[in-house]
Formats: sequence, C-alpha cells, structure tokens
Amino acid sequence: MARKTAALADSDQIKDQVFSELQALIEESEKLLSESAALVGEEAETLRAQVSLKLRQAREAAGQVRAKAQPVVDATQDYIGGHPWQTVAVSAGFGLVIGLLLGRRH
Repeated sequence: MARKTAALADSDQIKDQVFSELQALIEESEKLLSESAALVGEEAETLRAQVSLKLRQAREAAGQVRAKAQPVVDATQDYIGGHPWQTVAVSAGFGLVIGLLLGRRH
C-alpha cells in the first residue's frame, strides 16, 4: 500500500511539473511572438535563436519528465502484471459504477 501511495505522490508531482513547464513554455512563446511582430534583420535572427533555445529547453524538460515518469509506469505495469485478476475486478467495478451512474441519468 505504501508503494502505491508513493507512486501516486510521484505521479502527482510529475504532472504538476509537466503542467508548470508547459505553462512557462506557453508564456515564453506568447511573449516572443508578440515581440516578433516588428522585427527584421538581425533582431529577427536573435528572436529565432531565442525560440530555438526555448524549444530545446522544452524538449530536454520533456525528456527529464519522461525519465522521472518511467518508474511510475514500470511500477504500474508490475502491479498489473502481478495482480491481473485484481486489476480485472477493479476495472469491472469501475465500469459497473459508471454504468449505474449513467443509467440513472436517463
């Protein structure tokens, strides 16, 4: 149980990090786009270099997040592989609950 709790905490931390990195990338991109409207020549080259740098940083951040998420994915796969019938029972239970909730709406 402690392993699952730690895996969920790691998963939430990874999701928060991905969201903050994505938000920062979006904000930087919007800023660079608004600044690029009137640029030509050398200023445009500088802007392209900045955009290239930000994209490279985003790719590196995505790779780091993927590397951090891999243990969580592996733990989930190990649990599912080690407990296939429990996984089927839980999935069926979720399906039943969702079916009952959706059936009550009509």
